[in-house]
Amino acid sequence: MSSEKLVMMANQIGRFFVPQRGVDPAAAIATHLRKFWDPRMRAAIVAHLEKGGEGLDEPVRQAVLRLKEDRA
Repeated sequence: MSSEKLVMMANQIGRFFVPQRGVDPAAAIATHLRKFWDPRMRAAIVAHLEKGGEGLDEPVRQAVLRLKEDRA
């Protein structure tokens, strides 16, 4: 799957969680990505972030950083 498609999908997930009250958006997005994205998709979005993360909304960027920390 292309980076552009993954960015679009991740940002859509982010737009769902950001307006919710009492929720840490980055944590909620990261949890969603861990539960519903396969390991190759997660690895690809982390690789995209490592190359600069073009197009990622800020809460999504923070969530992907959390995924990156999972791999460390």
